[in-house]
Amino acid sequence: MKTAALCSADNWFEDFTPGRLIRHARGKTVTEMDNVLITNMVMNTAEGHFNEHAMRRAEGGIFAQRVVFGGINLSMVLGLAAQDTAEHCLRELALDQIRLSHPVFHGDTLYAFSEVLAQEEADRPDAGVVRFRHYGINQDDKLCVQAERSVLLKRKSHWAER
Repeated sequence: MKTAALCSADNWFEDFTPGRLIRHARGKTVTEMDNVLITNMVMNTAEGHFNEHAMRRAEGGIFAQRVVFGGINLSMVLGLAAQDTAEHCLRELALDQIRLSHPVFHGDTLYAFSEVLAQEEADRPDAGVVRFRHYGINQDDKLCVQAERSVLLKRKSHWAER
């Protein structure tokens, strides 16, 4: 029986050199269902995510409509980046420096970019640590999400022929 590899050929630890910038192929339009379902699942009860009427009539309110929970925006950007940056991930190590710089509303589309910040040795010979900065922009090229993430990635030299 002939088998085909499902993983990409260029996203092992050795492939991520500092300074590399990756534009991820897909985008994701954020729906009302995404916002309501996930925001409820994580028990975020902030009215700005659920009550359209209150948002429209709030005097001096920041937004005239419901805003998507920032945790959803971050998760979607990380998800869009995952195929290229986490396909050979053994472990997530850190997620920090999170910035939510522009609101996202129902119907906005998010796109992701990733920058390789650092590549470091790990305490095991079959893997290494890569630190990324992920960026999420909307359909108008506004920066909405930014975060840094460290992952333990497989080394091609140890795992490619398995």
